[in-house]
Amino acid sequence: MIEVTGLRKRFRSALALDGVTFTAPPGKVTGFIGPNGAGKSTTIRVILGLDAPDEGRARVGGHRYQDLRNPLRHVGALVDAAAVQPGRTARDHLLWLARSQSLTTGRVDAVIEQVGLAPAARRKAGGFSLGMRQRLGIAAALLGDPPVVILDEPFNGMDPEGIAWMRGLLRTLAAEGRALLVSSHLMGELQGIADRAVVIGRGKVLADGGIDELLARAAGEQVLLRTPAPAEAAGALRRAGGAATILDGGALSVSGLTARQVVEALGRSSVVFSEVTTQRATLEDVYFRLTGGEAEFRADGGRGARR
Repeated sequence: MIEVTGLRKRFRSALALDGVTFTAPPGKVTGFIGPNGAGKSTTIRVILGLDAPDEGRARVGGHRYQDLRNPLRHVGALVDAAAVQPGRTARDHLLWLARSQSLTTGRVDAVIEQVGLAPAARRKAGGFSLGMRQRLGIAAALLGDPPVVILDEPFNGMDPEGIAWMRGLLRTLAAEGRALLVSSHLMGELQGIADRAVVIGRGKVLADGGIDELLARAAGEQVLLRTPAPAEAAGALRRAGGAATILDGGALSVSGLTARQVVEALGRSSVVFSEVTTQRATLEDVYFRLTGGEAEFRADGGRGARR
């Protein structure tokens, strides 16, 4: 498990982390999302011992990263895919890491196969595309067969085939009982993979919970109704205790009633309808609702640059 408790971190006048607290449990993919400048990378760096917090603590399996012997056997991380010596081959890069952790050559060859880099294993990393460097970074993260895996923007540079492969890999790693913390701006990908999400903005945790719970909260139990008699339908729904807003094209947005209750209310009043659909929120909806005022940078709608 990854445990983060009360992290505070200031860089000169900027407060990067302001009491960040969350856990990433084993057997789950925990999505870590927020706008640029929210504190995601700083949190990951503190977990990995690359930055020291001013207050609070971060633990992996109950230990500080700095106290782990052969840390790649405990936690694997992809933080910067470009962090590889360009004149070194992919295999040599992994061999160098393996020797530092008392890992075997066989393990190097196994992760090269696992990430699909076998045909390019003896090519210099400096000639790799971004997607290939991502795969190499993931191979390094998996080298020690760790129970905890932290990936920062793992979908960067991936083509559609690579994204599909990444989805399968993350699901497999979680099914094996590993704790995964995945930071990404690709909300659609995270929604299809993550079990939980931690939403952060301006150094504070804005939401922390199961994906289904966060989506339900964002949707607000909204039901979309289509009927040729919107006024009559609205009256029937209000009598049933719901609230109905008439939209364009004979549609109504209904709150306060489930889809089943909407159908029952319309039936009692003999109102004809063609569609009743529960409106599902997306992880992107959750993101924008929670972080709308938290972005460090935002466009001004074409009104000109601001200073």
